[in-house]
Amino acid sequence: MNYSKIISGTMNWGIWGNNLSTKQVSELIKNSVEFGVDTFDHADIYGGYTTEELFGNGLIESKIDREKIKLISKFGIMYPSDKLPIKIKHYDYSKDHIIKSVENSLINLKTDYLDCVLMHRPSPLMDINEIADTVNQLLESGKIKSFGVSNFNAQQIQVFENKVKIDCNQIQCSLTHLDPIYDGTLDYMQSKGITPMAWKPLGYFFTESNDQSKRIEKKIDKFSRKYNCSQSQILLSWLIKHPSNIIPVVGTTKIDRLKESIDSSSINLELIDWFEILEASVGKRVP
Repeated sequence: MNYSKIISGTMNWGIWGNNLSTKQVSELIKNSVEFGVDTFDHADIYGGYTTEELFGNGLIESKIDREKIKLISKFGIMYPSDKLPIKIKHYDYSKDHIIKSVENSLINLKTDYLDCVLMHRPSPLMDINEIADTVNQLLESGKIKSFGVSNFNAQQIQVFENKVKIDCNQIQCSLTHLDPIYDGTLDYMQSKGITPMAWKPLGYFFTESNDQSKRIEKKIDKFSRKYNCSQSQILLSWLIKHPSNIIPVVGTTKIDRLKESIDSSSINLELIDWFEILEASVGKRVP
């Protein structure tokens, strides 16, 4: 699947964030595609099960050809909300729920297929065979073009091996969250040709003030001058340089920031600069 170099995350488009109007969504979709961001990341639960429908209405208004964009969504989390008045958040990976969730996403997004659908998080009660059989059924029907997971480590991905093809894994990964780089997740994905998508790719650099962020800031300032770009672009280009071909999922609704993000994919950090930034993150010479 040829996703754009930056994926637009829609979690904050609706009532969980900027509460965009249908017209604003329509304009954001059109502008995103114009700048080369043609892949949009959803989940059934976003906006308390309302954001997909908002996007779908905006997509219709935009008159963008469905074949020119790629839609990703997720299923599995049962989220207490006005639309789903349940007692506690939990996970449901039964056949009935998977099919119902995908079909609801198709209706809400005003499309007859999803380019990729992801299991939102691993559950301690996953029935691997039931999930694989259901996903293969959806693949054969054409309702989904590919399948992936989200927030899975290497071992959790392996349990699906030879049962269903996993094309991507959406994980938390950034300069302030290095676990997938060191715990074998990205190594395993690279060996299997599984595409990594990174949510929260800027990490906590702009939201937390601590010793780590202060160390990083000194290096980011240095290299933003060297490469004539913004701090955000250095953070994204650092992530993109990883050989597993990480695709950042960027949650901004500001078109200038989205354009800035896509431009970061053309910045090629020198090897020694990449490690100097990593050293600032870990606070010591790399092992």
